[in-house]
Amino acid sequence: MRRSDQRRDAAFALYQRDVTTRTLEGLLTDAKPFTRELAEGTDEHLAELDAEISAHARGWRIERIAPLEKAIMRVALYEIHQCEETPVAVAIDEAVTITKRYCGTDAPGFVNGILAASARGREGVSKVGSSPPEPEAA
Repeated sequence: MRRSDQRRDAAFALYQRDVTTRTLEGLLTDAKPFTRELAEGTDEHLAELDAEISAHARGWRIERIAPLEKAIMRVALYEIHQCEETPVAVAIDEAVTITKRYCGTDAPGFVNGILAASARGREGVSKVGSSPPEPEAA
């Protein structure tokens, strides 16, 4: 199973947990290791991920964001911040691609905007490119 499919499955598991009474553990019973890592890791960092989404979603309270879009952004942000091997651009592109396929017509731009703003805010701290520049000597 491709990693992009596993990203989608992680987002769907979190979405299903949010809109049903099913547990995340039950939804991940037959999940691949990467799907499980993304879903469980995202769940462990939910409060900080939601705070980050809220910080960049001007005019939107986290409760008003559609559950699937929120799940997709949570997984992408978790991957951006916690999965060293994934380039930021890949995490954003995968999230936007999933959003294009499964969400409304305005959703991809919304998701891309939030994730890009978050990535810009973390440049030099995250893995957006190379290591942060060294301070100049006086």
